[in-house]
Amino acid sequence: MNEISNYLKSGERIDDLQLDGLKIIQNPKGFCFGIDAVLLSNFIKLKRNESAVEFGTGTGIIPILLSGKASFEKISAFEVQPEVADMARRSVMMNGLERRIEIIQDNLIEAGKYFEKGTLDVVFSNPPYMSGEGGIKNDDTLKMISRHEILCSLEDIILQASRLLRFRGRFYMIHRPNRLVDILTLCRAHSLEPKEIRFIQPFHDKKPNIFLIMCSKGGQSDLKFHDPLVVYNKDGSYTDEIYRIYGMENITVFEGGNRREGE
Repeated sequence: MNEISNYLKSGERIDDLQLDGLKIIQNPKGFCFGIDAVLLSNFIKLKRNESAVEFGTGTGIIPILLSGKASFEKISAFEVQPEVADMARRSVMMNGLERRIEIIQDNLIEAGKYFEKGTLDVVFSNPPYMSGEGGIKNDDTLKMISRHEILCSLEDIILQASRLLRFRGRFYMIHRPNRLVDILTLCRAHSLEPKEIRFIQPFHDKKPNIFLIMCSKGGQSDLKFHDPLVVYNKDGSYTDEIYRIYGMENITVFEGGNRREGE
């Protein structure tokens, strides 16, 4: 393996994920990952021989985190922005994960060119939270594409997930509660039956601001609600469950980017 610094480009930094020696390349001027990516990676369940696809990998954080937690066969991760895909690819190489993680620089709506219908075990996504029409547009193109449904829609994500998944395959996503009805309606319309939901709230006395969902391709109707996950104690420190999810005492590395949770 080359010296770590050889993987960096101007303006980038390397963050230690404090998990099995894994590291990631990020650019503070772009869209860095946040707590939502970590929570989704903890929610996703992958078995030893399963293959998965991610829609919109960004820096590649979720596949890289999963590589330290699960014994999956392979994750293929789509990223539409060339410079961001290149950064994710270099992070994969830096960690020696080329055999387990593949970065595909293309729009997820083209997923059918790369995979046959009904062949995947898992699809997951940490998608843009804002619809193409709503929300404040950010002047920075990278951040705008990451936050708004500009190059793909929520239905594009759900439709492509349904096409790729085998019967009883699983779809995982994190999103905002104000899109819950849209998500449930679209999932059922495309044969993805909602099976598990967990709401995430910043404090015990605050309403949820994000939620996790798992759907089963062709599954029967039987929706389970997990206990809500509370992120912060009253004094602003992380709750014990958040520390267990991160699996470490020092989790400041996950606070340096543009955190989407609670925006």
